[in-house]
Amino acid sequence: MSDRQDINNISIIHGLTEDQVLNLRATGQGNHVKLNTSRSYQEILKENLFTFINTVFLSISLILISLSRYGDAFLVIVVILGGVIISVCQEIWAKQKLDQIALLTRPLATVIRESKQQNIDPSDIVVGDILVVHTGDQILVDGKVVGKGKIEVDESLLTGESDLIPKQAGQPVYSGSFCVSGTTYYEAQKVGTENLAYQLTVGARAFRQIYTPLQQEINLVIRVFLLLSCFLWILVAINWYFGFYTFADTVQYAAVIAGLVPSGLYLAITLAYTLGAVKMVGQEVLIQQANAVESLSNIDLLCLDKTGTLTANRITLQSIYPIGLDEIKLGSILGEYAASTTAKNQTIEALEKVFSGRRRSLIFEIPFTSTRKWSGLSFASQEENLLSGTYILGAPEILAEVTQLSTKVTQQIQELTQQGFRVLLFAYNPKINSLYQDSEQPQLPTELFPLGIISFQDELRPEARETVEGFSEAGIEVKVISGDHPQTVANLALQAGLGSNIPVISGPELAKLDDTQFIQAAASKTIFGRVTPHQKARLIRSLKKQGHYVAMIGDGVNDVLSLKEANLAIAMESGSKATRSVADIVLLKNSFASLPHTFLEGQRIQNGIQDVLKLFMIRVFCFNLLIFATGFIGGFIGGTFPLLNKHSAVVTLISVGFPTVCIPIWAKPGILPRRSIVRSLLHFTLPATLTLTLVSLGVYLTYLARPFSGNELFIDLDQLNEFLSVPRSALVTIMVLCGLLLVPFLKPPTKAWVGGENYSGDWRYTFVALALLGVYIVILAVPAIRQFFELSLLNTHDYFLISWLALVWCLLLRYIWRAKLLDKFLGVDLS
Repeated sequence: MSDRQDINNISIIHGLTEDQVLNLRATGQGNHVKLNTSRSYQEILKENLFTFINTVFLSISLILISLSRYGDAFLVIVVILGGVIISVCQEIWAKQKLDQIALLTRPLATVIRESKQQNIDPSDIVVGDILVVHTGDQILVDGKVVGKGKIEVDESLLTGESDLIPKQAGQPVYSGSFCVSGTTYYEAQKVGTENLAYQLTVGARAFRQIYTPLQQEINLVIRVFLLLSCFLWILVAINWYFGFYTFADTVQYAAVIAGLVPSGLYLAITLAYTLGAVKMVGQEVLIQQANAVESLSNIDLLCLDKTGTLTANRITLQSIYPIGLDEIKLGSILGEYAASTTAKNQTIEALEKVFSGRRRSLIFEIPFTSTRKWSGLSFASQEENLLSGTYILGAPEILAEVTQLSTKVTQQIQELTQQGFRVLLFAYNPKINSLYQDSEQPQLPTELFPLGIISFQDELRPEARETVEGFSEAGIEVKVISGDHPQTVANLALQAGLGSNIPVISGPELAKLDDTQFIQAAASKTIFGRVTPHQKARLIRSLKKQGHYVAMIGDGVNDVLSLKEANLAIAMESGSKATRSVADIVLLKNSFASLPHTFLEGQRIQNGIQDVLKLFMIRVFCFNLLIFATGFIGGFIGGTFPLLNKHSAVVTLISVGFPTVCIPIWAKPGILPRRSIVRSLLHFTLPATLTLTLVSLGVYLTYLARPFSGNELFIDLDQLNEFLSVPRSALVTIMVLCGLLLVPFLKPPTKAWVGGENYSGDWRYTFVALALLGVYIVILAVPAIRQFFELSLLNTHDYFLISWLALVWCLLLRYIWRAKLLDKFLGVDLS
């Protein structure tokens, strides 16, 4: 199926012809298979419309229509359709973004067809195609290695094992793995649904409704209130069965109870995350996982690799220092070495820019990996500028184990390292022996002779210092974990603004520590140099065990293990395909400077959601307590509902609904205490709920008692709603006023409002509350609107009295917050 010819031990592969490709695709041997990255439009509509709570609302609205309660039915339908329309539109928007993201991040395949390399979409691969794989590339389809090349493959995404597996001609490779070192060809044998990766990930890659920790807690709260509502529905049904409620009242109360389930809360959170993700795309930040936005809000520690983050992923040759030969001779050998290396990297490319050379025949080639920290070539024939033997280029401390270095050479290496240069040692052995020495892993020769010291200069990103300062402002600690020498990394970190006297430790030093000492070192050190990929992953695990929420930034295949361990994995767009594939977030255009803004955006989103949750919880708890309280208090009217469906709608829209539209937009960033969200809300919500319930109940009962003077008056059940109109209107007024007073308490514009929350100085929330107070006044002043909501107009004295009570409640609540009475009673600090 392919024609191969060996020239200088390199297999020149012609690959398939275009006619063969067309014939194979026509017979169904192509790789065309669709992995859903988002839900279908039908699924989105179905999951948003046909929910349990929507079914309840729809049933109630139909019954209300049959009872000619058109106004109530209209409000219920608006609740259903409004939520569904907003949710569906936003999810369709999110679906389109996810589909665009999937297309944007889809890796291209490099194939050989008719002796030419072509970059094609993976769906165009056919059985028998010859694909080229380089360091950092993903294996896109199942196949086998062909030709003389040799690679090392990481199959951890498939098997869970992180050991590198050597692959050479005839050995299988599997889709979903990726090349860590080397370059070779492989022939596609299984495509489409037969691929191992497809079989493993058909469910994993499809869109999944991933619930974040915050969403999980809120989902629990919603379910608890749903159970409570079911209990209340049963009580209402019992009252109707025994004749205490008319059928019309029963339906009315059922609608009120349905409104107690804060189903809109989860919608608000989902939309906040979606809008945040879309906003971040404008900041050159691509969100690849649904929970990445919330993860951003929790990050308190950021680990990053020096290369490609602090530095611009570009290095230049600084100088060479020959040992035992002249500089011209060393430069010639380096030129030949660089030209003959097939597994190119930035170091080799930097050498090629300075020294010219001719590609030589190779016996062996060992590509560089972060685990080995060296690369090697073996040449067979002796030529003008190049002696036969084995040449090794690598980290001085690694090669020093088999190389004798003079004191002068050692001092020079140390001086260059302390100046912040990347330093390598170039050494030689005249023997031509296999570097594998009957082992699957390559080994250094037993003896090497130094030829020279090579120093490189990393280019620091212009925005690095400003970015690091941004992390500090966001309350995020930064640690640098790199494969370079610790002093080199520390020098660059100093230039980037991480401070002087930075605690430093090396990978070899870490290897000597026991588990306890390793954990201590992970916590106390800031710079980690000469670490292996496994040590990087272990450091991330250790930091997570200490309670940190860790983000990791990487760009190379050596970062994949640590990225998978991190709470949040961030990759550079210019990084390897394997790195981008495991990342939760990809920084488009390598926009390192956008990260501090991204972290702040995540914090802002979560803070806004918590503020929204506070108002929702106070409303729901207060309504529930009022319903239970009126069941025990009130004499002959015990068991009646204090609010009708329209009354509940007025209180909810004015005191909760409209304010929560603005809160997520105007929220500010800041790290929240790391504890259960329910506990973090108690300090604000519990005192407000209990005192608001008592004040509201007092107003309601006071207006109920007004018609009576001594003897109890019995009223027909048909006249009960009319009789309760004034008490209910008074109750709506006190709840609206107190609800609006909570808004400036949530974001105190002056220190006089500081009680449940810290000083904000933001007057926008207060202006919103004043505007909504004006809306309520309009509802009362316009007869048609007032009658629609079934409110009675009280006299001026009553409104002054209720307003005075709201202000007294406001001062009392502020005192309870400031004195921490609830905290003292519970014996815990909730603030």
